[in-house]
Amino acid sequence: MTVAFVAIGGNLGDARATVLRAMDDLATLPRTRVLTRSSLYRSAPVDASGPDFINAVVAIDTALAPHELLAELQRLELDAGRERPYRNAPRTLDLDLLLHGDQSLDTPTLTLPHPRMAQRAFVLLPLAEIAPGRVAPATIAQVADQPIERL
Repeated sequence: MTVAFVAIGGNLGDARATVLRAMDDLATLPRTRVLTRSSLYRSAPVDASGPDFINAVVAIDTALAPHELLAELQRLELDAGRERPYRNAPRTLDLDLLLHGDQSLDTPTLTLPHPRMAQRAFVLLPLAEIAPGRVAPATIAQVADQPIERL
């Protein structure tokens, strides 16, 4: 079993309900259990458009390999009505695999740790809430100008 961290976000429809449902859905993945969940956060889109996002991070314990987990996350996105009409389009649900243990990976479909997580307050603050040892205070300071609100 490996501890992995998944960022959850959405800004279309009832984003709050979708994020909460996704937190529950992660517990239904094969050979996976939810360890802890962050609070919900509201943030303005970064490199995207549309309404504010609702975000969270969940820690899971999983026996799924990184690419297997990614496939399951993408299935949950599709089940929630996720469409990808263009890069960074508004979305019903976005599930990003941030970390999978201490594994480093760089393939055409998956990079671990997530390549942009250190640039996103909506990832760093919820991650620091549930796993403070995974986020350096200096890293959070670098995104202090990004508006975010803990709900």
